Amino acid sequence: MKKLLVLGAGTAGTMVTNKLVHYLDSDEWKITIVDQEETHYYQPGFLFIPFGIYGENDVIKPKRDFVPPGVEMIVSTIERIEPEKNRVRIAKDNRYLNYDFLIIATGTNIDPSETPGLLGHEWRKSIYDFYTYEGAKALAKRLRTWKGGHLVLNIAEMPIKCPVAPLEFIFLADWYFHLQGIRDRVDLTLVTPLSGAFTKPRAADMLGNILEEKGIRVIPDFNIERVDPEQKQIISYIEQKVPYDLLVTIPVNMGAEVVEQSGLGDELNYVPVDKHTFLSTQFDNIFALGDAASLPTSKAGSVAHFAAEVFTENFLRYIDGLEMIHAFDGHANCYIESGFGKGILIDFNYDVEPLPGKFPLPGIGPFSLLQESEMNHWGKMMFRWMYWNILLKGKEMPITAQMSMAGKWN
Repeated sequence: MKKLLVLGAGTAGTMVTNKLVHYLDSDEWKITIVDQEETHYYQPGFLFIPFGIYGENDVIKPKRDFVPPGVEMIVSTIERIEPEKNRVRIAKDNRYLNYDFLIIATGTNIDPSETPGLLGHEWRKSIYDFYTYEGAKALAKRLRTWKGGHLVLNIAEMPIKCPVAPLEFIFLADWYFHLQGIRDRVDLTLVTPLSGAFTKPRAADMLGNILEEKGIRVIPDFNIERVDPEQKQIISYIEQKVPYDLLVTIPVNMGAEVVEQSGLGDELNYVPVDKHTFLSTQFDNIFALGDAASLPTSKAGSVAHFAAEVFTENFLRYIDGLEMIHAFDGHANCYIESGFGKGILIDFNYDVEPLPGKFPLPGIGPFSLLQESEMNHWGKMMFRWMYWNILLKGKEMPITAQMSMAGKWN
């Protein structure tokens, strides 16, 4: 019997397991998925927790609810991948799990320790994150009593999970403080290592204009070196200083330590893979999906979804000794919550930047690309239901994995 081992029961690992279980004969294949946590978090929902929009029931469910029948789920820390021996060592019972094919979907997480001064006595007192459930909850509590001042949102380094989330946070903060009646007592500043509001020029211009209209200052090309929590300043490598009263940080994002310890990662612990097929550049029976893969595109749930579609068809060919003929194009599709019941939608891939137009039906929509609309806001809010009920369960979505130019205006 052949063995498929999936490391990580997050978005990518769960989706691809739900897809493959329908095609791999249970008499011939054993599928095992390993994760160190029982809880599945809807990570896009963390953005809404600080502003009281979402609560625990919106973002937390048991991972086992989404593991299909016939798949073995093991809850354990993954201690080491031994690719030369086709096995993985886990902490539970000091077991070794052998595999014929391995899918690494161990994701990415923040590492505040990478920036001196970020962790310490001011952590979650005047310095907060919202990329974790605990951080988002702590920030929600703080904002309920905050009377105003200078709120700085800093991105430490790219790449990060969901690169539009910092923009969404600052947009929602503008809305939230208006709602609280204290916007005139709050200065909002986005401090980013990018040269603008976003990585793609056309979208960066559009988003930059919205930030300016909302009175949100942008400090670009800022590469943070350290935090001075006593003086309440963030300091760049060239000694540029930005003061704050409340610092909201997106710390350095890193892949799983086990990837580094196993010699499979790059400098940020992501697995180098072919960007079209997700096959490891080192081993011909290892793939990496989702945030764990080193890809030149966004680390976002939509990328994991589109990638899983392409990967499934390719994997079924690959295990039969056939050439993988389907090429992932880096498709990403992101709703950007812009506050006051409006949102923006962007759709792009490796080669094509976000363009204006209508999505998914050309000329009809109902969603507008690269434009603020109330419908885009509702698309963002509806996505949570789709995530829990369609995407994680590997069901088909009425959106092609490959990006379409239909309905876009160049």
